[in-house]
Amino acid sequence: MTTRRTRTLIVLRHAKSDWSGGEADIDRTLNARGQSQAPDAGSWLAEHHPGIDLAIVSPATRARSTWALASAELSIAPEARVDERAYAASVTDLLEIVRELPDELESVILVAHNPGLEELVYALTGESVRMSTSALAVLGVPGGWADLPASTAVLLFSVRLGPAGLD
Repeated sequence: MTTRRTRTLIVLRHAKSDWSGGEADIDRTLNARGQSQAPDAGSWLAEHHPGIDLAIVSPATRARSTWALASAELSIAPEARVDERAYAASVTDLLEIVRELPDELESVILVAHNPGLEELVYALTGESVRMSTSALAVLGVPGGWADLPASTAVLLFSVRLGPAGLD
């Protein structure tokens, strides 16, 4: 039986990455700006959404590093699961990840990449949100994860982090 309580999906794009090396895309690290952006995102989460039940994180180094730095700002960091499907994911892949979440989870953060994240927010809310590096979008999700239809979630917050903190 699906409960009708509202769940929260937080979408976090990875922090600014370093393009100077010759490593594979999945292995790119955060640059200095990204290393300061990620804790800022974590501070925002600590203030506005401290009770996250689960983090789903792309296997890319920049996404895992973003979550490590952001979650260090939380008083209690949730379990983090690396999901291979979140790397270079389409909106279809991301919807699949979200719809597989167990209903006992009330607040989940997804740390991944564009353009999939912008497309996911649009598909779920019908609103276009620019997901620059370290941007956060917080969605209210009615009902269960598995039966989440398109354009039924509500965009509660959209936060972009600039070089000097929050925009």
